[in-house]
Amino acid sequence: MSLLQNYSHIRRQSRRRADVNITNLMDVMMVLLVVFMVAAPLMTSGIPLNLPKVGGKALNGEGTSVNISVDKEGAYYIGQSIIPDDEVLPKLEAIKGQNSELSVTISGDTTAAYGRVIGLMAMLKEAGYDKVGLKTEAKTPAARRAEENREKK
Repeated sequence: MSLLQNYSHIRRQSRRRADVNITNLMDVMMVLLVVFMVAAPLMTSGIPLNLPKVGGKALNGEGTSVNISVDKEGAYYIGQSIIPDDEVLPKLEAIKGQNSELSVTISGDTTAAYGRVIGLMAMLKEAGYDKVGLKTEAKTPAARRAEENREKK
């Protein structure tokens, strides 16, 4: 064997294998998935409100929905940031630019002034938002039974 052949044989033996080990990548991705699954519901909560409790089933929105909250003082919120009355429509237009099938859900505190919630609904209707809903909480089964018992008496 010549020296050149011997050198290339040694060089081939010392080459490293270039395999991709995805086990570590999968571990990181699973941790990120769990973090986002836990954090996602917390990001959509907005401000704490005492929503009216009514009967009925929860609606599952198929499209994208924006939640506007009205607190007990009558202030409007999108997420956790307060929005002045004159900036509600421009904010919604900026969001609607990304999604033409935008629906709006109004979460009104039970002690919020009725006029503030209805005024917001009227403002949205005049601006051309047809998909506007009110968010409520479902009654607990115990509260439903107590109400039924009161009605029977």
